[in-house]
Amino acid sequence: MSRNAARARSGHDRTSLYQEITDKIIGELEAGRLPWVQPWAANNAPLAMPRNAATRRGYSGINILTLWGAVIDHGFSSQSWLTFRQALALGGNVRKGEHGVTVVFADGFTPDNERRRAERQGDEPGTVLFLKRFTVFNTDQCENLPDGLVPAPAPVPDGLIAPQAEALIAATGADFRIGGDQAFYSPTHDFVQVPRLDAYFEPINWHRTALHELGHWSGHPSRLARDQSGGMRSALHAREELVAEMSSAFVCATLGITPTVRHTDYLGAWLEVLREDNRAIVRAASAASKAADYLLAFRPEAPAAVEAA
Repeated sequence: MSRNAARARSGHDRTSLYQEITDKIIGELEAGRLPWVQPWAANNAPLAMPRNAATRRGYSGINILTLWGAVIDHGFSSQSWLTFRQALALGGNVRKGEHGVTVVFADGFTPDNERRRAERQGDEPGTVLFLKRFTVFNTDQCENLPDGLVPAPAPVPDGLIAPQAEALIAATGADFRIGGDQAFYSPTHDFVQVPRLDAYFEPINWHRTALHELGHWSGHPSRLARDQSGGMRSALHAREELVAEMSSAFVCATLGITPTVRHTDYLGAWLEVLREDNRAIVRAASAASKAADYLLAFRPEAPAAVEAA
């Protein structure tokens, strides 16, 4: 195969991977399920973010949705994952006949023509980003692993859930205002506003809402600098709502709060965005993961940085 043909094939494979991921998410949305809000109470697995059992690092971006979905689909009792080689290195193995789950890792390369252009013009060359595939297996699919590799997480007492969220909100230092009858973030004036807690039928929904709006807050130019200029009902606005919705779910899961759907009225807009751009869900999940990491870093016990695979 010629070099040009190999590059064309590689480009096709990358496009197919984006489309494969997007088709799966569209299928979930069309079925009325939001992949970032799973029915945890009906599942065997603990409410938690997916992690690599060998490195103890968390998966990020679209991999969170992929692995959560696999846990639900297959009824796994763990949120811990290993590659085939990692299982062997730990003295265990993947059971015969088990099928893994594809996760992705973002990488990049600099084309020769871009490198030459940068040399001529004396600036930095641009990088073409692409996704690499990796296959991981849930620890339920493995055997002979060391004892204690996947310890059962301690349950979070109901009485501590709200204080955890409140402590995180306070630690961000955000201009956080309480009152009125609407929850929103103002990009122009950089403040979050939510109604009084007693305006909600369930107090925990106040915290879910607050974390959603802090997801928007993370996108300010002085923080993660997302484009928040889209007007209501625009594709850009729908994308930003998708980021905030998922970032809230990721933060909730980390704090031990069951994620829930807050903006079902955006479902049609999300589907439209995903159908027009097969990379939109990957970009949104990545941005949501960064937003969640940004917010969770305010915790005194914030863990180390996450990795994609």
